[in-house]
Amino acid sequence: MNTRLKRQPKAFLMLAQLMRAAILAGVGPKIALGATSGQWVGVGAIYSHYPVQLWTVLMIVMLLVVLLIHSMRTRAKLAQSFASVQQIAEQLQLSTHKLAYMVATSPTVLFAMKVHTNTLQTHWISDNLTRITGYTQDEALQPRWWVQHLHEEDKTRVLKESSELFLGHHLAYEYRFIHKNGEVRWIHDQQQLVCDGQGRPYEVLSAWTDITERKQEEINLRIAATAFETKEGIIITDCNNRIIRVNSAFTRLTGYSLEEVLGQTPALLSSGRQNADFYRAMWTALKENQHWEGEIWNRRKNGEIYPEWLVITAVLDEHQKVSHYVATFFDISERKAAEQSIRNLAFYDPLTNLPNRRLMLERLGLALLSCKRSNHYGALMFMDLDRFKVLNDTQGHDVGDQLLIEVAARLQSCVREDDLVARLGGDEFVVMLENLSESQTDAAIQAQTVAKKIRDAVAATYWLASGVVHDDKPLLEHHCSISIGLVLFHDYTVSKKELLNHADMAMYQAKHAGRDAIRMFDPDMQSALNERTALEIYLRHALTRNELFLYYQVQVDVQGRAVSAEALVRWDQPERGWISPANFIPLAEETGLILVIGDWVLLQGCKTLAQWAQHPATRELKLAVNVSARQFRQDHFVDQVRTALEQSGANPTKLKLEITESLIMDNLEDTVAKMHAIKQLGVGFSMDDFGTGYSSLSYLQRMPLDQLKIDQTFVRNLVEDSQDAAIIRIILALGLTVIAEGVETEVQWNYLNQCGCPVFQGYLFGKPVPLSEFEAEVFKNYQQQQQDLDKRLEQF
Repeated sequence: MNTRLKRQPKAFLMLAQLMRAAILAGVGPKIALGATSGQWVGVGAIYSHYPVQLWTVLMIVMLLVVLLIHSMRTRAKLAQSFASVQQIAEQLQLSTHKLAYMVATSPTVLFAMKVHTNTLQTHWISDNLTRITGYTQDEALQPRWWVQHLHEEDKTRVLKESSELFLGHHLAYEYRFIHKNGEVRWIHDQQQLVCDGQGRPYEVLSAWTDITERKQEEINLRIAATAFETKEGIIITDCNNRIIRVNSAFTRLTGYSLEEVLGQTPALLSSGRQNADFYRAMWTALKENQHWEGEIWNRRKNGEIYPEWLVITAVLDEHQKVSHYVATFFDISERKAAEQSIRNLAFYDPLTNLPNRRLMLERLGLALLSCKRSNHYGALMFMDLDRFKVLNDTQGHDVGDQLLIEVAARLQSCVREDDLVARLGGDEFVVMLENLSESQTDAAIQAQTVAKKIRDAVAATYWLASGVVHDDKPLLEHHCSISIGLVLFHDYTVSKKELLNHADMAMYQAKHAGRDAIRMFDPDMQSALNERTALEIYLRHALTRNELFLYYQVQVDVQGRAVSAEALVRWDQPERGWISPANFIPLAEETGLILVIGDWVLLQGCKTLAQWAQHPATRELKLAVNVSARQFRQDHFVDQVRTALEQSGANPTKLKLEITESLIMDNLEDTVAKMHAIKQLGVGFSMDDFGTGYSSLSYLQRMPLDQLKIDQTFVRNLVEDSQDAAIIRIILALGLTVIAEGVETEVQWNYLNQCGCPVFQGYLFGKPVPLSEFEAEVFKNYQQQQQDLDKRLEQF
């Protein structure tokens, strides 16, 4: 009992002691409870003289006091406990709110599903279901909701895998799920089987995590890894231009492995052909535009120098600072060789190996610019062999060719190394002298001195192998003379064509003077220019007076069927009759009238297409419309094309714009940008007169062309001239759709057919005719085709 008392509060101990004292005092005998009588003798003696009732009252009072004290302490403890419980409840509520927020913002949706005989019925879903899948909780609680929205390609696999849940306690798999808006989302699904005490499944807990972004990143990584191992070499450097990675194509192209170039700079590949200014411009472009591309010469590990097309792009970090550089390149040796082959075939005379008309005009343009800068005069000589036709007719072309080769050599021996000698064709030659005196008089004297030297050199005796013995001599002795027309040039106020015409006019004046003569261009020859001025006045009113018309020339396929046409402008001037386009188109270009005429031609062509779309015989035809370089370079040209299409209602896919090679050499970036903008409208592009200029294949590849048009100068002599035939074969091998113009004979058509040319244009198939005649012929052929088709059907 003492042990139990010691465990009670002090108030209860005091109460027990008082009760013992009262009992002892009231009863009288000295009795000790649980103690010897000696321990309680003193107490009984002290309290024995008080009455029993008083001690009873005191005892009750003291008991009440003790109970009050105990009650107060108990209440305090209860209050403290209540406060603790309230604090725990508040913390629990806060934790619940946090958990609910975390679930609502989490990419993971939680499910609880009851197990009913190995089938699952969802009975609870977390609140973030709608945000992740688009479906409401009520929709998701419907039977087969999950199965109905599984991706069809994953459904069989997923249902098979989900059935294995009851074989174990945990399952994790990935599949595609159809979002309510129709999007495909990737889900990582983890399912846990919960069993009761007897090991029987009674619930499945599932956690869905949207992993669509991760899957897309994996796809992007696979694509990037595949793209990295392309046929193009790739170099990745850090911001200090130190190589950190290359692909296998880099090793194949350069011969260097990753280990050999790691930490090096791309300067390791430098060939030395580009100077410091080249690289300074490259880095300036990279800093300003974060991009550079161009042609560059590099060196392989074995020392071989080769050309490559290089594209460098700067990679920016989140602070817009350069973190890396990525360079891609490919070997363009074959392309350069092809360019050189085309250049040699297209710019040099195969007989004499002299520059031809194309290259001569290019050099003349550069010479005009040079004269303008240096203030020195230049001279152009147009010369023609006298009576050359007689030699050809009597001795044959082989002998004539020998003479031309010898004349070419003598002409070159009479001029300086920097001067130009060109053969225009037949027996016509041009000599261009540069850097003559700044004085017009002195320059004229210098030019005439060279002309006399040429005349004397050409007049010397020729010994030609004719194959016929003359007077017991195996060689034919021949004498000839030359007529020379000469004109000076000083700046760019006169066009190249006008300058050549002036020299030609002077040459004819030398012919009329009795041949073997030299004549300078006479200002009195300006009568032709006066005629040009009058023609310009008439041309300015041609549109308003409805004097311009569109003629149409058919373009056919290999079977001779019409597939398209070219719209060609014609001028019927009431006072002068029909004026050739060769006369008024250059004039329109020079005066700027081509802008108004070109806009009219474009709109009329679109109206024709809209009209053709109404008839089955013409609705599939395409129409090519010529666009001049000056017209194309207008800032609003794209809007002009769009407006013409909208106003006419023409199908843009049936319209082709024919452009010239000169566009490539003048502001390539703007040209390509405009072409892409027009391509987005549905309009196609054809390059007219391909091969007559200098088209870099590197630039040609960047232009969104649909068709190349072989110039008729190559077609005209393709059977007799192997060089022209070779050029045509090279053009056909470029991989673009090709059309040959100027086809006039069956022999030409058959040859082009054998070479694989798919489309043709020329007088063999039809001359340019008015719209009504063109349509009548097309309708006639269409009806014949329908009749032939009906006959074949009747045979079946």
